[in-house]
Amino acid sequence: MRITIDNLDGLGAVDYSGAVAADGLVTVQRGLNVPSRCTMQLLAGVGGLKVPVRKARVVVTAYDAAATVLFTGYVATEPVQVYVGEGLAGAAYQARVSAVSDEWLLDKLGSGAGTNDALAMGLSGSALVQQLTGRVQAGGAAALTVAGGATVLATGAFAVKPAAAWSVNAGAASSAAYAGYRAMDGVVLLQPAGSVTHAFSDAAGTLSIAELATSAVRELANDVTVSGAEEPAAYVQESFMGDGSTTVFELSEAAFRGTNRTLVDDSFTGAAFDSTVWMVSDPGSHLSLTSAGLTMNGGTGVDGATTLAAMDAVEMGGSLLVELGGVALGAGCDGMLGGMYAGVTTAANCFAGFRVRQSVSTGGGVTQVVPVVNGVEAGTVFTPVVGHLYTLRMRLHCVEMQRVMQRYYCMVDGVVEGFGSASGVSAPMDVVFELVDEGAASNTPATVLYDSAAAGGAVVGTPATCVFVAANATQMFGSVAGVSVTRPGSMWVVSTLPSGVLQTRLVGSAGQGVDCEVSYGTAAGTVGKVTFFAGRVPVAGERVAVMYRGSQRSVARLEDAASVAAEAAGGASGTCRWLGKVLEPIARSSADCESAAEAILAFATSRTAAVAGTYACVNPASDIWPGDVLSVTSAGVTSSFLVRSVVAEDGGAVPEVRTYKIAFANDWATEWTDGIGLRLSEEIAADAILPQTASGSGGEVLANLQQLALTSVAGTGITGTALQVDAGTAPPAGGGFEVRRKDWSFGVGVDGVDLVLRSSVRSFSIPRAAQVERYYVRMYDASTPPVYSRFSSAVFVNWPVG
Repeated sequence: MRITIDNLDGLGAVDYSGAVAADGLVTVQRGLNVPSRCTMQLLAGVGGLKVPVRKARVVVTAYDAAATVLFTGYVATEPVQVYVGEGLAGAAYQARVSAVSDEWLLDKLGSGAGTNDALAMGLSGSALVQQLTGRVQAGGAAALTVAGGATVLATGAFAVKPAAAWSVNAGAASSAAYAGYRAMDGVVLLQPAGSVTHAFSDAAGTLSIAELATSAVRELANDVTVSGAEEPAAYVQESFMGDGSTTVFELSEAAFRGTNRTLVDDSFTGAAFDSTVWMVSDPGSHLSLTSAGLTMNGGTGVDGATTLAAMDAVEMGGSLLVELGGVALGAGCDGMLGGMYAGVTTAANCFAGFRVRQSVSTGGGVTQVVPVVNGVEAGTVFTPVVGHLYTLRMRLHCVEMQRVMQRYYCMVDGVVEGFGSASGVSAPMDVVFELVDEGAASNTPATVLYDSAAAGGAVVGTPATCVFVAANATQMFGSVAGVSVTRPGSMWVVSTLPSGVLQTRLVGSAGQGVDCEVSYGTAAGTVGKVTFFAGRVPVAGERVAVMYRGSQRSVARLEDAASVAAEAAGGASGTCRWLGKVLEPIARSSADCESAAEAILAFATSRTAAVAGTYACVNPASDIWPGDVLSVTSAGVTSSFLVRSVVAEDGGAVPEVRTYKIAFANDWATEWTDGIGLRLSEEIAADAILPQTASGSGGEVLANLQQLALTSVAGTGITGTALQVDAGTAPPAGGGFEVRRKDWSFGVGVDGVDLVLRSSVRSFSIPRAAQVERYYVRMYDASTPPVYSRFSSAVFVNWPVG
């Protein structure tokens, strides 16, 4: 091997090939989605060469016709002086040099995650690594570029580890996309695993396949149970009756809150826009940071040309609160503030945002603010007072917390397979726009400009993800002191006045001009509650409906029926169970757990997927990297193996003799935490309720009743003895809706005392006799046995009877 080292002394790259000690030859170590390392031992002072310094640039190439680059990197630590004996000049030493591949430059800069805990949604592996690299290098000189062109699989939801180095996050992102990254010659290259195949035979090298008795090879598994994260469960609508004096309403259960609560939070006090949070498009230099915060001074006149957009896409699930504080608007404004865009940043693609424009009635000259929903103006037009500062808030609520499903990949017999839906989850959303004059008294109610509850109901056909754009300045003049996007949880409060008028009750803290505050409780025993502020207490006869999600540990159990039947030959049981936990990519729901279980079954029932071993060869026809596939023919049988690590050693001979020691392991033969596409733990979650029987395949459920609603109380006044329910959808042919007093006991053969009724029509009545009633509803079809919704829609009531 040829070694050149640049000691940063102005002499450039110097050839050190002749200074390599015979007992410390060059070794290049490569692992899958981790930095490569190069070690060597140099004869100090040979030919006047100096001992390499820390940060020296090291390049190793092969003596082949193509001069193949085997390693590029940097001396990360001071070389170690190794005593080798006494010479004529006294003690003799050799320098042991250790270098790390090019991503060492990025690792020194941290993760680039900033302070937010947002998830990257639905990006390809290459786009995700590109984003990680851009964040790390934000504000400084580019250390490495990311090569484009390779088609790398899409990921689902990916969370950056803020405390980890770039290589850890990039490695996890690459593994999630079933790909391998390498940093070479100043470029990060992402390559789908298995895209390069090397054909060998046992006669061409030294083949060693691990025997079944070794720990590296696992037994077949055809009945798989996996657990994931805590997930939202039942869709709860809990109703209370106001009496004019009650301020605190306790819920029946703890409400699901979830994680990733702060998506964007910037007070614009820095010297420049935080490039770990924002992407800035400003061809005319119309956006800047001043003592007033984000300052807008004009624009190009083109919609979407001058923007300040968040780096991460926002998953449109659960409750979202967008808040812009200290907003001052001048004359002649045209643009959008606080917009959620589904696609290119243009007005037509704005799902929800504050439109700032000139007055239509006066012919211009007066700046106005009006809500936009699905690209169309809606609600009340507001005219700001010149010189006043305002807080703009946009509240979004979706009954689904997870709109992006996770994707899992594995390799079976050399072919990569994917599991999990790549499309977003369809769901409606409630939308509320409000505005507060910051000069008004703290108890002054917010001005509601638009409320979907009062406007006819939730918005349907909503996007699964959006890009948050703080400012889209077509022609904007003014400033914004700060902006935040937070995810409060799953709770949403709507009340119906005795007159029948619906209104969304604004949730927040005292002094924000809102109606109430909420607490979520814990699974350990405390329940959630809603507390109304003075002056906002529900009046007598006002029905308060609190929408939230219950919670449980996500879990799934699937089996491969064909494998069970095949293993049962000879009269023995064919079931081979395995239980574990999904570590990465995170399984956020039972649906994700099912996708992970399908991936596990795909390789755990393949005997070649449990094979691990090593292969050694000399001077292969092409360079070999982790993530490549070895197609090895042994005893007339050809098998495919995924390369996990490669050690290339210099043989110290002329012509060159390069020995490759290759370790391979397919998906079922790796250590649990070393998997690609799927990382597992053999310890299942302690609070997981394990299914008693296995399902044949994932997704054997009907749609959840997302829009089931309590529409009225049948009978006299508010004290009727029947609840009128609208399921929100037509029943399946031959099926209907099953109502029970307890959750998780649905089934035609499970009638018992918990069964209340079965209805074959969309709208039906549930009898009631007590002040506090709890009912659970699921849809079922005409299958034998029937297939049900995955989760219940729960109707809880707490108001007088008789």
